[in-house]
Amino acid sequence: MKKELTNIQPLINDIKTLIENAKQKVIRTVDNHRAMHYWEVGERIFKEEQQGKERAEYGKYIIKNLSKEIQPLYGSGYSYRQLYLFLQFYKTFPKVNALRSQLNWSQYKLLIRIKDEDKRGFYIAESIKNSWTGRELERQINSSLFERLLLSSNKKDVLAVANSERLPQKPSEIIKDPMCLEFLGLEQKSHYYERDLEQAIITNLQSFLLELGNGFSFVARQQRIHLDGDDFFIDLVFYNRLLQCHVLFEIKTHKLMHQDMGQLQMYVNYYDREIKLERESPTIGVLLCSDKNDSVVKYSLPQDNKTILASKYEFYLPTEEEFKKLLEERGFDD
Repeated sequence: MKKELTNIQPLINDIKTLIENAKQKVIRTVDNHRAMHYWEVGERIFKEEQQGKERAEYGKYIIKNLSKEIQPLYGSGYSYRQLYLFLQFYKTFPKVNALRSQLNWSQYKLLIRIKDEDKRGFYIAESIKNSWTGRELERQINSSLFERLLLSSNKKDVLAVANSERLPQKPSEIIKDPMCLEFLGLEQKSHYYERDLEQAIITNLQSFLLELGNGFSFVARQQRIHLDGDDFFIDLVFYNRLLQCHVLFEIKTHKLMHQDMGQLQMYVNYYDREIKLERESPTIGVLLCSDKNDSVVKYSLPQDNKTILASKYEFYLPTEEEFKKLLEERGFDD
């Protein structure tokens, strides 16, 4: 009997896959119909609201009385708060062809809160391209991903990359500074050994890959380099398929010093000369540190440096206001 079951195992695996795929299609279909239904409800409320557009409280009056009649029949999904969300949903996406089948209602609820159209368009494009769940989208919004990318690139390029109109041209377009590691669950003010932080990243590798962003895949941890009898170990090695190069991470739990730059430069040189294929781009080195002096970083590297970057890590999610202040300090201009 066991032999017979073994013989049909490929069939069993295939049927399981078909069932799981069908379930996911049903879920997506239901999600799409639900979002479309909410949009239609919002549209109908909006049209009624316009009849009393000169009366500021008319919209609230409509929703309040509508919820009194509808909620007892159809449940809390049609409360005053929900009906108001449906109205905002329609106002945010007034054209039905602006809706995306890849997005569900939980994601739309997050997107409705974003007033800036460019910023909202960025998160829509990235959600679809990366198949983010609602929770992942919420995390990226809360980590001010859009603002962090603007710290090292202009809005036009950030939006073009998000919409797949161009590929990243330089490391600073994909390596964020700062990097948010709140998912590690570590305290901001505590001191950690580098190996402890490295282990926490490996334990939460999926979340770290989400923070890194598009095109990253994990290659190795503590990659050994042997040079004439001496051994050196690179903390973390990744590969980025968009830039087509290896990305080496060195973790420093102290304020960055110029000696750290030299160490990472050696690792990058080794990879470029011994590992990199001719068709690949130059290796990128990232110093992930608890603190840094930008001037020390600047003058520790060659003037034409394009491959060594320093990124400060945070164990909390900075507010959007903090990033806006940073953008102003760095003279960002749309």
